[in-house]
Amino acid sequence: MPPPTQRLADAQSAERSAREVGAESVPAARLSLNLAHEQITQAQTVMADGDNRSADSLLVRAKADAELALAQARAQNASVSGQKAVEDSAAQKATNAGQGAVK
Repeated sequence: MPPPTQRLADAQSAERSAREVGAESVPAARLSLNLAHEQITQAQTVMADGDNRSADSLLVRAKADAELALAQARAQNASVSGQKAVEDSAAQKATNAGQGAVK
C-alpha cells in the first residue's frame, strides 16, 4: 500500500479548519481536536516506519475527529450568536419603549 499522503493532507486540513473556527476554546471540541492531532502525529510516525495501513486507519479517524471538533465549535458559535441576537433584540425593545416607540 502506498503512503496515504492524500489522507494525511485531508486530516491536516480538517484539523486546521477546526482550529480556525475556535475549536480550542470549546471544551468538547478541544478534546476531539486533541485526539485528531495525536492520531495525525501517530500516523506520521508509522508512515515513516513503512506501516501505511496503520497510518491510513489513523488518518481516517483523525479526519473524523477533526471534523467532529469543527462541528462542535460551529454549534457552540451558533448558540452564542443566537443568544446574543436575543439579548440585542431585548435591548432594542427596551430602548424603543424608553423612547415611546412601543406601547
